[in-house]
Amino acid sequence: MVTRQSGPIGRPRGFDADEALERAMLAFWEHGYEGASLATLTEAMGISAKSMYAAFGNKEELFRKALERYTEGPSAYLARALEEPTALGVATAILAGVVRTTTRPAHPHGCLGVQGALAASDAGREVRDLLAAWRNDGCSRLRERFQRAVDDGDLPPESDPRLLARYVTTLAFGIAVQAASGVGRAELQEMADAALRTWPLP
Repeated sequence: MVTRQSGPIGRPRGFDADEALERAMLAFWEHGYEGASLATLTEAMGISAKSMYAAFGNKEELFRKALERYTEGPSAYLARALEEPTALGVATAILAGVVRTTTRPAHPHGCLGVQGALAASDAGREVRDLLAAWRNDGCSRLRERFQRAVDDGDLPPESDPRLLARYVTTLAFGIAVQAASGVGRAELQEMADAALRTWPLP
């Protein structure tokens, strides 16, 4: 008689891969890629190292999956912001989203995509490069959105979409670093509001 496997060999009964990945994401978010040791990760996930490897692969593969989850979850404000009808609305929604996400009481402060591997050894180079590409992708999507705003007359014709995209993402990353340092939500939102007072209008 042939029985069907419910999951990878080594996964204990009652193992919830989705919940374990959520916990791994939070551990990486709090400790960074290199700071989250194998022991830290498996303890947070509530599984053995053998089960982790069977379900998610090695630490780098687990981090990639955790970053995808972060992108689709806590960092999903970016995709929503790009749908705002005006360029100012897009910028406002992004900065409000990063302030909200990086200061949530029940989550680590700061941004997984910013601080996850800023200071990594050679062993963490691929993850550092992965996060640099992740940040650049967000900036590229924002540049394309601002280019559409110029084409549609929502931004002045002399506006530089590349510079505006870099401006907004630099502000967002700075907010994340300040949040990780303990700066409160109200102060960060005041800074975001002040930064957008000189936004170019058509």
